[in-house]
Amino acid sequence: MLSWVTLGWLGIEAGVAIAAALAAGSVALLGFGLDSGIEALASIIVIWRLTGARRTSNSAERRGQRLVAISFLILGPYIAVEALIDLASGTRPETSLVGIALTAFTAVFEPAVGMAKRRLGRALGSGTVGGEGTQNLLCAAQAAAVLAGLVTNTLFGAWWVDPAVALLIAAIALREGQRAWRGEQSSCACGCAPDPVPQPGISSPA
Repeated sequence: MLSWVTLGWLGIEAGVAIAAALAAGSVALLGFGLDSGIEALASIIVIWRLTGARRTSNSAERRGQRLVAISFLILGPYIAVEALIDLASGTRPETSLVGIALTAFTAVFEPAVGMAKRRLGRALGSGTVGGEGTQNLLCAAQAAAVLAGLVTNTLFGAWWVDPAVALLIAAIALREGQRAWRGEQSSCACGCAPDPVPQPGISSPA
């Protein structure tokens, strides 16, 4: 249920963020929106992974992780190139009140969902569920960074903060893509340690 709720929200979040980013010319907000789409893919994979016989399938888990990894490894270079072009050309994003409201809500909403999934993952002995929760925490940290960039640009005209935040998002995306490809869980930018990855089909003690 948590994954379904998250999936619904992330669909809205990605769509609104990308539309607001295109309207304002914010590469950081665009990166946040595209990353939200990848996070939604992680929710779909969790739902798929925990259905039927796949609950105890090592191969299903690895296929899902590889799909997420490829998405991250495509996103990172794309956002980095866009950010570098904006820095070199001095492109100034416009104010995005929609983006500010969206990222502010995400920075508050996603940590609660992420921590709930991490607790549930430990209770179920599911590294997949716990890993999705860590992705939510990472998204919240990114939202806070994008929010800071949008507010700084709005109040002080510091246009360079937006592509700088975008470069940070690109670096995080590449790191997470590498970890997912190797089969490691994500670590969130807020300092929490990743959950241990239990073997599929083995539940932790209650």
